[in-house]
Amino acid sequence: MGYGFGIFLIAAGLILALAISDRIEGIDLGLIGWILAGAGALVVVITAIQANARRSATTTATTTHPDGSQVTEQRTTERQDPPPVA
Repeated sequence: MGYGFGIFLIAAGLILALAISDRIEGIDLGLIGWILAGAGALVVVITAIQANARRSATTTATTTHPDGSQVTEQRTTERQDPPPVA
């Protein structure tokens, strides 16, 4: 899944909800359209959250010295993606 799938669901859902006026016995196309649009928005949000989470990583290292003392070091690295090529 990704941005493309989410946008597809939003577009298909809005077409069903707003542009289709046909009636099918026992099926509410408008409701199905709104459900698809909502699911598409959710996919886009989840994809954005996952893409943002992959940009940073935290590493924790604990070193034990011969005298029994311990030192814990935590390092956070953030990745900067290169700008898109025009």
